[in-house]
Amino acid sequence: MIRKATKNDLDWIEASYVELLAREAAEGSHTNWQLGVYPTRETAQKSLDEQTLYVLQEEDGLCGSMILNQIQPEVYAQVSWSIAAEPEKVLLIHTLCIPPSKAGRGFGKVMAGYAEEKAREMGCRVIRLDTYIGNKPAASLYSNLGYRYAGKAATLHEGVIPEELIFFEKKL
Repeated sequence: MIRKATKNDLDWIEASYVELLAREAAEGSHTNWQLGVYPTRETAQKSLDEQTLYVLQEEDGLCGSMILNQIQPEVYAQVSWSIAAEPEKVLLIHTLCIPPSKAGRGFGKVMAGYAEEKAREMGCRVIRLDTYIGNKPAASLYSNLGYRYAGKAATLHEGVIPEELIFFEKKL
């Protein structure tokens, strides 16, 4: 079941970020996220306050989190999107995180499917998202779910992390 996060979920969400980043520190980074920079508890708290933070809960506890909103960062203006839509007709997936201890069970697919349902309910025409160019697992997931590669652009994430992003979109 996917639901809006509550303040009681923040400890788990923060721990999931730390678990993922610890794994990446040991085995190599896919996300280009950085411990203490992004994502952080403050990232989750801000989205919780904005009521845009969602969690996937299964019988054995929480399994993932994501932010769904309509905020397109400035770098999105550099992308040649093939699906034209007014900002209010676009839903974005940000910071989808499945910790390594929960990976490989299809939770990313479940969460993306929920985002698509939510977007349709909101009257959106398209879902957009970005990921780090080196995040092959995420790029593969989104491609397999019918998201179209829309381009790439260099940016400074959180104003401090240089990265090259790839962008995806899906018509609803």
